[in-house]
Amino acid sequence: QVQLVETGGGSVQVGGSLRLSCAASGRTFSSYDVGWFRQAPGKEREFVAALRWKDNNIYYADSVKGRFTISRDNAKNTVYLQMNSLKPEDTAVYYCAATQRGGSLFRHPTYDYWGQGTQVTVSS
Repeated sequence: QVQLVETGGGSVQVGGSLRLSCAASGRTFSSYDVGWFRQAPGKEREFVAALRWKDNNIYYADSVKGRFTISRDNAKNTVYLQMNSLKPEDTAVYYCAATQRGGSLFRHPTYDYWGQGTQVTVSS
């Protein structure tokens, strides 16, 4: 079992930055694929970014490419999402997730473990 806890959410103005952290506990985290998803009110949960552990390949949704950066620190069992140039449409609850299944990291059913989410609000 892996427990995930996100921190770092908050309210920022358009163009601002936030860094989300996802701390893992329970098992060695380094061999897990990790992802970030978000869900806005009334919308489906959507893929934001992912990192595959075996080859360190990184994937981003087109909507965040060039603005968001996913990274991990295995020594700290933590995954980060650096979010720059934030827009109002980035407002959502952000979730980190982890899996060892393989498969598509773009789909939320691939992931077995989820954090509780952290709210990000971007205002103009």
